[in-house]
Amino acid sequence: MNLPIIYHPNYVAAMPPGHRFPMAKFQLLYEMLLGDGVTEKSHFFIPQLPPLEWIELVHDRDYIEGYCNGTLDPKAQRRIGLPWSEALANRTCIAVGGAVLTAQLALKHGLACNTAGGTHHAFPSYGSGFCIFNDLAIAARVIQKLELAQKILIVDLDVHQGDGTAWIFKHDPTVFTFSMHCGINFPSRKQISDLDVPLPEGMDDDRYLQTLAQYLPELLSQVKPDLVLYDAGVDTHIHDALGKLALTNTGIFRREMQVLSTCMAGGYPVASVIGGGYTKDMKSLVYTHSLLHRAARDVFHQYRL
Repeated sequence: MNLPIIYHPNYVAAMPPGHRFPMAKFQLLYEMLLGDGVTEKSHFFIPQLPPLEWIELVHDRDYIEGYCNGTLDPKAQRRIGLPWSEALANRTCIAVGGAVLTAQLALKHGLACNTAGGTHHAFPSYGSGFCIFNDLAIAARVIQKLELAQKILIVDLDVHQGDGTAWIFKHDPTVFTFSMHCGINFPSRKQISDLDVPLPEGMDDDRYLQTLAQYLPELLSQVKPDLVLYDAGVDTHIHDALGKLALTNTGIFRREMQVLSTCMAGGYPVASVIGGGYTKDMKSLVYTHSLLHRAARDVFHQYRL
């Protein structure tokens, strides 16, 4: 068995020229993973469009229909930050299906990685910060509804706080939200996760990894999750346009190894999504995202043998 990786050609929808959301990265990541021999075409899994009922486990029906039909008011559209199109609406739903499939495969095989995902700024009735539907929250709810897992830990290491996810699960003891993020970055108004670790601007590799090591093993022992949902945002990178932290590629690879091996050594299945990344050099950005899949391949074979 090889590491399950999830991708759909519709993870990419056309954006206006010059838009700062790097939509092309999803297809380029797929191509890099193949071109560099990280995986093979036969090892990819293709998600399906999810039923409306899955999205409704988290989001209000009026918001879902308004977004999918393109009838949201202009203010709500501006808050999302992505210009509406039918292709983007379809991409949004396919990406939700991808997150759910990643979680299902992780429970079956111990580890699985998406090539998109991490839309943690989406709230039940509105989108924000390039996030439309909260794929992490929906995946958690679907997995619980299907009775595949009950206790879920969300490990969010994107540079921005997972505010939507924190709000959605704030009164739910079955989903534990952990967000380690730059304290002075977006969103300006933070929500309260079960555990928030705000980091100072400019934190480097060693201090970052030491901080993570202070929390993750103890958290796993405390929560004892049936599934870990991991948001591996690379906007923590020193060259990220929206980041404010100072991790290098080496630091990010070490982070992925640390998270994945700590979870798998304890017997905790991990479903990973790629989260944010806004380095302006697209090739560099895609390579940084691919560090998740490179680390996951190594960890998967180590613990599957």
